[in-house]
Amino acid sequence: MADNRFYGTGRRKNAIARVWLTPGNGTVTVNKRELSEYFGKKTLEMIVEQPLELTNSLGKFDITATVKGGGTTGQAGALRHGIAKALVESDANLRQALKAAGFLTRDPRMKERRKYGLKKARKASQFSKR
Repeated sequence: MADNRFYGTGRRKNAIARVWLTPGNGTVTVNKRELSEYFGKKTLEMIVEQPLELTNSLGKFDITATVKGGGTTGQAGALRHGIAKALVESDANLRQALKAAGFLTRDPRMKERRKYGLKKARKASQFSKR
């Protein structure tokens, strides 16, 4: 059983997704809930399914994922990244197409830290000469 299970870790901003692909009929489970139930928005579901559509493996794998951190959009992006990495683990020939589409690139953007003397990362109190 361990031979036909593929793993990928996806990250985006502060979200981290751990993804397992097993051959099956295409069910997607995120944190023990169905994909549509977990995200709720069709656009986020489309983001998650993009690597599967690109590689024509939409109904071939059952996906089990645990996601934590970040917001819903970041979690969807992390899930997409993890699925793409797991697909490459399952078949190395898919790497070129997934890399060209940008699904294997991690999005490193993070919230900038707050600096002392400022209200937020860059927001300062209003300057007055007198």
